[in-house]
Amino acid sequence: MPAYWLARAKINDPIAYKRYTDQVPKIIGAHGGKVLGRGGKFKILEGPEKFERFVVIEFPSLEAAEKSWAFDEYQNAASTGRMGLVKTN
Repeated sequence: MPAYWLARAKINDPIAYKRYTDQVPKIIGAHGGKVLGRGGKFKILEGPEKFERFVVIEFPSLEAAEKSWAFDEYQNAASTGRMGLVKTN
């Protein structure tokens, strides 16, 4: 059964965020993941409006999604990406 990563982001450093997004497709692809949607237009119909970017990534299973997230290469990339983001609730 497929599993998904869902991410909301507000970007404060586009250069740091780009370094992260340049690395992610290869990393998630190694675990069977694929980006279903990122960026583009969206409209918030319900809930907080404190983010600018929405990303959906599909994996073949929850186990694959968790392995990809825990993978050292992803965690290194994510630490770079976090430098370019503003945390939102």
